[in-house]
Amino acid sequence: MSLVNPADPDPKAALGHYLQSARDALLWKLDGLTEYDVRRPMTPTGTNLLGLVKHAATVELGYLGDTFGRPHGEALPWLEAAAEDNGDMWATADETREDLVGLYRRAWAHADATIEALPLDAVGKVPWWPDGKDEVTLHHAVVRVIADTHRHAGHADILRELLDGTIGVNETNTSLPSTDPAWWSEYRARLETAAKEAQARQEAGG
Repeated sequence: MSLVNPADPDPKAALGHYLQSARDALLWKLDGLTEYDVRRPMTPTGTNLLGLVKHAATVELGYLGDTFGRPHGEALPWLEAAAEDNGDMWATADETREDLVGLYRRAWAHADATIEALPLDAVGKVPWWPDGKDEVTLHHAVVRVIADTHRHAGHADILRELLDGTIGVNETNTSLPSTDPAWWSEYRARLETAAKEAQARQEAGG
């Protein structure tokens, strides 16, 4: 599904625009990094860039494939009953970057085909939701996937900045007021000062 004008009155076009922009942002955060850095756990709970891509692919195949009776044919061993918890959130040493990026791109194609083939009010059943509470419209499922992907693209923004300082929405748009390191150093120092002053006022008032 290609990027389109988000002002387009076609709701599928608007949904597709925001879904694809999140997908592209998430993948761009891998560019130029080593195998270690794309897998490196950057938080106490192990959040890492390639794991976010693996998770996003899994989400799309589930919500915009299985849920609507459109099998994708992908092997996802991390979802099997005997698989360990959180297996979709990190890449094993033998799961290559190319494998997982390829899986994600195939998930896009499968999800986009579902969106094109069905009306937004089509009803599917989410296999992992409780019986009787498992029905969802395609519209709801797409919005859910958009929200999830943008959330993880935001995680990826922070991880990449911590890894090597790379920032921005994409390679041509930082969406930030400055690219000058000195500006950011002074800005961060002012934020640190304000935080300490606020803490001091709280303690003085207590």
